[in-house]
Amino acid sequence: MHQAQEHDRVLLISPDRKQYIISLQRGMRFHTHKGIVDHDDLIGQPLGREIRTHLNHSFMVLRPSLHDILMNVKRVSQIIYPKEIGVILLKLDVSSGRRVIEAGTGSGALTIALANAVRPAGKVYSYELREEMLRIARENVDTAGLSDYVSFHHSDIADGFEQSEVDALFLDVREPWCYLDRVCPVLADGGFFGALVPTTNQVSDLLAGMTRYPLTGVDVMEVLIRRYKPVPQRLRPRDVMVGHTGYLVFARKISKMLLDPRREKRRGSRNRVRI
Repeated sequence: MHQAQEHDRVLLISPDRKQYIISLQRGMRFHTHKGIVDHDDLIGQPLGREIRTHLNHSFMVLRPSLHDILMNVKRVSQIIYPKEIGVILLKLDVSSGRRVIEAGTGSGALTIALANAVRPAGKVYSYELREEMLRIARENVDTAGLSDYVSFHHSDIADGFEQSEVDALFLDVREPWCYLDRVCPVLADGGFFGALVPTTNQVSDLLAGMTRYPLTGVDVMEVLIRRYKPVPQRLRPRDVMVGHTGYLVFARKISKMLLDPRREKRRGSRNRVRI
């Protein structure tokens, strides 16, 4: 049976379903609206049990999942939700040992998921222009215990990326089509490209831009989740649903030597503006 140790992160869930993730330290106390939780009462004790505060309110003590960590990061911007993150990890083939670039970092939710997937032998290179965003993301990644697998870059990706021959690259920026000339040179042949944009207009602009680069296997999707109330006697959808959060666009980079010149000529003619 696993027992909580000092410096472990634990998840506290109150009866009203509020969640808190804390890092255990001897002598520390966690203050909540339901009373105080002494860290010493958790250290050395098994997880998956109920504890009570000095006000006699109960909390369940559990090991936090990656999903719990992502949904409880400190936010200074909209995060990429787990429903998209799962697809991103699979479509970009992110696994241990992979080298992955992401831009921009935002609050660092995707950064945490990428770092967790590439460890212990891989690396995430995260680019963000906004200094405050980068500071919060660093804190969130450090709190998740994944700082060793992330290299943060405070720079404008219009100036290019420092890495080369990376396995995958993901853009969460307003105009991703403006940076494709920076993306393709650093992606290894066969590497994976992905982007998230909030509107169909942006999807169209990105798709149009992608026709000018050695990208194939283009895939566009939207991920929706409909949750249900877990009550056996009256199973029904929940009243509130997280609907649209963004469109995902994926592709693979191919070697320019594999491109058919005749196909490229046809693509070029389609891109000309007709007057």
